[in-house]
Amino acid sequence: MNSVRPFKLDIPESEIDELRSRLTSARWPESETVEDWSQGVPLNYHREFCDYWANDYDWYRTQDRLNRYSQFKTQIEDLDIHFLHIRSSHDDAMPIIITHGWPGSIIEFHKILEPLAEPTRHGGSARDAFHVICPSLPGYGFSGKPVSTGWGVEKIAAAWDTLMLHIGYESYLAQGGDWGSAVTTAIGMQNKGHCRAIHINMPNAGATKAARESPDAADKAAIAGAMFYQQWDSGYSKQQSTRPQTLGYSLSDSPVGQSAWILEKFYQWTDCNGHPENILSRDEIIDNIMFYWLTNSAASSARLYWESFGTAFSGEADNTVKLSTGVSSFPKEIVRTPRSWAEKRYTNIQYWNDLDQGGHFAAFEQPELFIQEMRSWLKTIR
Repeated sequence: MNSVRPFKLDIPESEIDELRSRLTSARWPESETVEDWSQGVPLNYHREFCDYWANDYDWYRTQDRLNRYSQFKTQIEDLDIHFLHIRSSHDDAMPIIITHGWPGSIIEFHKILEPLAEPTRHGGSARDAFHVICPSLPGYGFSGKPVSTGWGVEKIAAAWDTLMLHIGYESYLAQGGDWGSAVTTAIGMQNKGHCRAIHINMPNAGATKAARESPDAADKAAIAGAMFYQQWDSGYSKQQSTRPQTLGYSLSDSPVGQSAWILEKFYQWTDCNGHPENILSRDEIIDNIMFYWLTNSAASSARLYWESFGTAFSGEADNTVKLSTGVSSFPKEIVRTPRSWAEKRYTNIQYWNDLDQGGHFAAFEQPELFIQEMRSWLKTIR
């Protein structure tokens, strides 16, 4: 592992100009034949969205905001890893590595970084404090893109352990959702002796025998959610897990295509009451899309599905996690796994809370709830 190098975002204006040119010269398809989102992102809304992106959105506002945080790059097994490192002013703060997923990025966490690191300024106590490390997954954002196979969930989990040790944390916590949940789960499975506990907001486990034979209300809801996902919501994962390179040609060439591929999930997977901009601002959604467009990472991010989708989300009980585990379960998660299912795989659950609002992008959608969940979970560890 090489030295840790300071890093700042510095996107040249020429790249923004090229993006605007592509947006304003896009060729559009005809309108959908329905009056809702059931065929994908509605044409009229997407045209309005992209017009705003081209003419009113300001990337440099976001770049300046992120550059106020300490950012670094370091090489792990010859791959550059980009990460934020927000050290708390509180000596007793707990180090934590927080991992995003797809189609997310470190942008998801911009509203929770300061409150987690400096809780006394945000309604908490010094004992709520974290040192926050927030990396971009390999092939995502400003991390490097793997040039050979092998960078699946297990390797990323081991790399995160190496990262934490290298920056001085012999003992740490781990948190994640989506792919971040899979990586965090793998950290718990590997249990190298440095991670004290994990927290996830997307536990993955298969149905219990009781759920299959005599399901209760929670079982039925989870089974129905899984069926809906397989029938209507999993096309992206099938494509990304089988032919990520083929998909990459179109998404890398078209910001309209890239934005639609991501935007539809912010409709489907958020607790947004029918429209993604009910829960996230248009600028926030575009900020996240920019992490894919500016880094040309449509194909490289999709390859994680090719590497790991068939195993990371299988929920098989033989992949058990004995490490202390906390779970925050949000109602609009892709599939809301019941605790009885999760206990098969996560055998040492010390904290569990079923919340009444929020979805797949929990920290992005409901930052105050997410912060409170992290503080409540931390109390079970200290």
